[in-house]
Amino acid sequence: MRSASTDSRPRIRSVARRQYRVVGPTRRRRRGRPHAYYLAIGFPPAANSAAYRMRETANQLYAHGWDVTVVTGRRESWEPDFGLDHTLSEAVDRAIRIVELPLERYDLETDVRRFSRSRSIDPARWDRQMLERDLEIFPEPRFGVWRPQLEEALLWLHDRDPADLLVTSCAPYVNLAATVRLWEEARVPYVIDFRDGWSIDVIAGGEAFPPYSVAGRWESTALGNATAIWCVNEPIAQHYRDRYPALADRIEVVRNGFDADSVPTGMRRPDPAAGLTFGYLGSVNFKADFLATVLDAWREARRRDPLVARSRFEVRGYIGAGPDRDDTAHSELLSAAATDGVVVAGPVPKSKVAEVYDGWDVLVLMLVGGRFVTSGKVYEVLATGRPVVSAHDIDHDAGTVLAGSPMWTGAVGLDVDRLADSFSRGARLAVEATPEQHAAARAMGCRYKRDAQVEPAVRRLTVALRKQPRPALPITVSA
Repeated sequence: MRSASTDSRPRIRSVARRQYRVVGPTRRRRRGRPHAYYLAIGFPPAANSAAYRMRETANQLYAHGWDVTVVTGRRESWEPDFGLDHTLSEAVDRAIRIVELPLERYDLETDVRRFSRSRSIDPARWDRQMLERDLEIFPEPRFGVWRPQLEEALLWLHDRDPADLLVTSCAPYVNLAATVRLWEEARVPYVIDFRDGWSIDVIAGGEAFPPYSVAGRWESTALGNATAIWCVNEPIAQHYRDRYPALADRIEVVRNGFDADSVPTGMRRPDPAAGLTFGYLGSVNFKADFLATVLDAWREARRRDPLVARSRFEVRGYIGAGPDRDDTAHSELLSAAATDGVVVAGPVPKSKVAEVYDGWDVLVLMLVGGRFVTSGKVYEVLATGRPVVSAHDIDHDAGTVLAGSPMWTGAVGLDVDRLADSFSRGARLAVEATPEQHAAARAMGCRYKRDAQVEPAVRRLTVALRKQPRPALPITVSA
């Protein structure tokens, strides 16, 4: 199969240097070190949940002897989506080179002055046509159109500064097209880091597409030649072992974990007479009815429990994403809940996360999905040692992480009455928990420090590639 789907492969051409922005060293350092490209769309300062994992991976690659070039999109393209947090970039090793490509999400443009005539006349029809175009290029809506740019960029960069390894972070999954192309033409070994499995519907559960579909053929081609396949939890890893039994020995779990500087070190002493502070930190981009259920449970807990009635519920993070940011049904629900002690205080820079947690007595974990979803926040909230109220399905992988913590109220699903009881249990834990319980929860959380999750995988990869001979380039036979 040729590039897994079509023959529409971009030709390499001379690319003007001004199209690519280089941050950090303009040339990789020549010390006999191997060179790794890291294809990571949404790398810091992009304010998205994957940025933390990307940053740690790049730093660990450099720490294990690789010169590292990160390939990502321009930061301006992320501003209209989840925004930017420049404090995220502060901990990126200065020796890492970052190449920003001029990738744009056409659907995020909200300035009507920049709309085409066809989009202005019939926006819905224009959007359908754009999605059809995306899927013709690569089977991923909104991102498929990036395929030619990504393939061209990786091949051009490799031609100028050859790669010994490519690490590809997904999503978007169109990154796999460039990964396969570089393998076909230069036999560069690669690792695929699945933050969410592509062929899994991580929210509803089950298969997202069959193996014989266009997307299925792309996935099997990409995984088939991978040196390693990293998954963020065991359910996703098992899905891929079952789907591709021959690749089972290459599939490993590399959990997200948390950054040590994101959690406070001390135990908080609440003042029950003054009331407690419950807090949620994270993007509010789940369905509005999910948020409504949590807020209804909060109101019910306040009605039943005098301690909760004296307390406040602080929500921190971006409300919505893309064109809908800060102007959604979620914003209306939160505004209406102001009379119930709900406070919206905006996003938090990475450098202030520990400070925010330090001001909260009880942490609320709002998560969508089920057993295929873990979320990076679960590691942080566990490691704080504070009480954790879970607002997610009972069969959720976050419960696997939290199980056994003396500071967890348990998974009760999204039933209003049972969730209201969880708010009350969280309040009692905040007041009654012993230092030993707090320390036990923190100790559980400390097992999931991000560097402790990523470092062993990078070390194993580095050792394996040192022992493994470089695959031979394909032989071209002239007619």
